[in-house]
Amino acid sequence: MAVPARKHSHARKMKRRSNVWKLQAPALSICPECGEYKAPHRVCPNCGKYRGRQVIAKDED
Repeated sequence: MAVPARKHSHARKMKRRSNVWKLQAPALSICPECGEYKAPHRVCPNCGKYRGRQVIAKDED
């Protein structure tokens, strides 16, 4: 059974694991009604519409 002769350094170990902790940017799409960014397949938090239908009643200021 093969056994490493020497301990891997902390830097070498962290270099190998560097991709584990990368954060991904959230997927955002543009609402066709108001033009604000929103999560795909979700109701727009700004205008309250989803696929052209009013789902959440929003007060118009």
